[in-house]
Amino acid sequence: MTTSLVTGATSGIGAAFVRRLAADGHALVLVARDEQRLADTAAGLRERYGADVEALPADLTTDDGIAAVEARLRDRERPVDVLVNNAGFGNHGTFLDAPMSDELRMLKLHCEAVLRLTGAAVETMRPRGRGYVINVSSVAAYMPRGTYGASKAWIVHFTEGVAAETAGSGVRLLALCPGFVRTEFHARAGMDASRLPSFAWLDADAVVTAALRDLARRRTLSVPSARYKLAVSLARHLPPGLYAAASTRAGRRFDPRG
Repeated sequence: MTTSLVTGATSGIGAAFVRRLAADGHALVLVARDEQRLADTAAGLRERYGADVEALPADLTTDDGIAAVEARLRDRERPVDVLVNNAGFGNHGTFLDAPMSDELRMLKLHCEAVLRLTGAAVETMRPRGRGYVINVSSVAAYMPRGTYGASKAWIVHFTEGVAAETAGSGVRLLALCPGFVRTEFHARAGMDASRLPSFAWLDADAVVTAALRDLARRRTLSVPSARYKLAVSLARHLPPGLYAAASTRAGRRFDPRG
């Protein structure tokens, strides 16, 4: 049986991933901070899908939390075949407004945790000649948006680099860069996204479907929906200052990913 480990598994895109993987017959390792919500999610998956579910409480903004998940990924007696690095958060306000401690927590989660967990997963996948890593980034990776955008850009470049290094090994990596997704992310971050037009929003389940389709096609980058593919294309060719100025005027950073 294929075993998939998903971080940030109790809400948003992470929850959509675990629903889809459970429906496809995967055994699951769910990682999140909230132990009660984690237990409730695991129970619901067992009841609805008959899934084999393991709950692993861990705060990936801490060394202990990252180490606990690293250890699970390195367990060769219970190998993980699919890793989805989904956990993430955004800060309300601009770089100059956000507490430095929050910015450092963001880097810990978006960069160090992704680095270490990807490394632990690939370390055990390569000898088996198979495995998949999906690192959830954002279209913000292509737009100057302070620490958030920079950390998401790092995820894209890191994923593409490791994908090149593991080519031919049977291990494949994908950076997933969705736009705005209907989740509870923005409310948690204190961001008012109510003014966004309805066409800007993506469905989390559709995002997961697009990611798995692109992974099957051996792509290393997935940008769900034609409108966000266009947005990324424009961001790559227009002067960066235009996006930076827009972000500054807005006075906030969104996680379009959700």
